[in-house]
Amino acid sequence: METPTNFDETELKADFARLKAEINKVIIGQEGAITGIIIALLAGGHVLLEGVPGTGKTLLVRTISKCLSLDNKRVQFTPDLMPGDITGSLIYDNQTSNFDFRPGPVFTNLLLADEINRTPPKTQSALLETMEEKQVSIDGKSYPLPAPFMVLATENPIEFAGTYALPEAALDRFLFHLEMPMLSMEEEVQILENHANGFNPRKLETAGLEAVLTAEQLRAAQQFVQQVEVSTEVLHYIVALVRATRNNPAVELGVSPRGATNLLAAAKAWAWLQGRNFVIPDDVKTLVLPTMRHRLRLSADVELEGMDANHVLTSILNNVPTPR
Repeated sequence: METPTNFDETELKADFARLKAEINKVIIGQEGAITGIIIALLAGGHVLLEGVPGTGKTLLVRTISKCLSLDNKRVQFTPDLMPGDITGSLIYDNQTSNFDFRPGPVFTNLLLADEINRTPPKTQSALLETMEEKQVSIDGKSYPLPAPFMVLATENPIEFAGTYALPEAALDRFLFHLEMPMLSMEEEVQILENHANGFNPRKLETAGLEAVLTAEQLRAAQQFVQQVEVSTEVLHYIVALVRATRNNPAVELGVSPRGATNLLAAAKAWAWLQGRNFVIPDDVKTLVLPTMRHRLRLSADVELEGMDANHVLTSILNNVPTPR
């Protein structure tokens, strides 16, 4: 495995700590979502952000874009959005009498897919190849996407009129499903104080945000993360957790092998951020819920009883033996 010799590992870890501090200049609370996105950046995965309107989903993504020296684009998903509006399409050139490919907004480093559940499945599926293969195929020709490439999709959990639930194949391609809950009273007061002092979320350039990382630094950090060691016992623990979801009577569809590899990648990134070059079982346990909850399909009876994926996964964590 190639070693990123041009960068100091300790300095890169400090840069990621600075990244979180820069984000906190704008985003109050939501520490779980912020940390989750940073882990996903290191693991090379995609993130589905879920929260009611006004919890700062889009603002969080815009803030992260400002703090990284990366190209970013935003797509507002609507019922009339077509696949070519995302990936790009062939355009006829009258001068050359040829069809030329015009890249869509997916050709960027950070793609904000805003309200992804408001567009039909045909358009949602246009993201599948880009998220998994990091390329777009048009008329038999493949066009690679920039590296790094990450999709940050937002979803409103309470409005169902005019929405289309993401299919399992699409959900499985997100590393994390991060929830953005309502804030505490103290955090909401802090937000009002910031606005009273002149903060304008529509003008982030006035918030004093600084770009902390470049694409080259991020790729180097990802290489360091790949070098984090994982013992056989931890690998067996991940498999045991995944298989427990498939054998649970409350679950109709359990976690796929892709989910297991995603949990492994996330645990390695979290261990690296914690200053270790090896994964411990607690790293895995910390990341089970955001990595697995969107990959479960619960039985109808269980959902009628008021249980959700978090309840089921917590029960599995309590019952699967933790290696020493």
